[in-house]
Amino acid sequence: MIKIRKANERGVAEHGWLSSRHTFSFADYHDPSHMGFSVLRVINEDKIIGGSGFSTHGHRDMEIISYVVEGSLEHKDSMGNTTVIRPGDVQRMSAGTGVRHSEFNHLPDKTTHFLQIWIQPDELGIAPSYDEKDFSFALGDGDLVLVVSRHGRDNSVSINQDVDIYAVKSPGSGERILNTDTTRNYWLQVIKGVVQFNDVTIGAGDGLSSTLLSRIHFKWSAGSEFLLFDLP
Repeated sequence: MIKIRKANERGVAEHGWLSSRHTFSFADYHDPSHMGFSVLRVINEDKIIGGSGFSTHGHRDMEIISYVVEGSLEHKDSMGNTTVIRPGDVQRMSAGTGVRHSEFNHLPDKTTHFLQIWIQPDELGIAPSYDEKDFSFALGDGDLVLVVSRHGRDNSVSINQDVDIYAVKSPGSGERILNTDTTRNYWLQVIKGVVQFNDVTIGAGDGLSSTLLSRIHFKWSAGSEFLLFDLP
């Protein structure tokens, strides 16, 4: 079964310094029919103007992933991490028993475009932790790249949940067939371009959920960028 989540049906938050689109219910946006999918709780597509950002705030018991599309994002947290993530980087912060952090766009004349993703962990009350890796070289091949997995296999970012996340950032058009597990759930989030998922075609900002599938046939247009979530 495949269900489409159109870009123009997402929740909208406009704060001047921040323009955000919420795939699932978040903050002041509440839609009982879109509370998440499997353990995937949040996909926010955020755009932060230059010289602005999220001031220090706290989280608990959530796996938080940041994926930068354009620009850069400075991250500081109470675990002592200070870093700047850029396109090609994938960052995971496990909030666990509690962590505080800030995210800021220090580029004065350029907007930072990124996806903020929350995944429910498989265990509550764990110690906070952090992981970050640069996948820009691997993504240059234009094929599916494993960027997140439970045990960080194949040099991916580790996560405290039975989840795999694949990224595609393709300069040219492409095609791929995956044999999938009918007991798993899959979410496709398109960032740029046009992607065909079996017989369904979606574009930038669109997402779709799928269940009970044994095979996924992807086709994508030149310049496409998207994430595929393999979920319990």
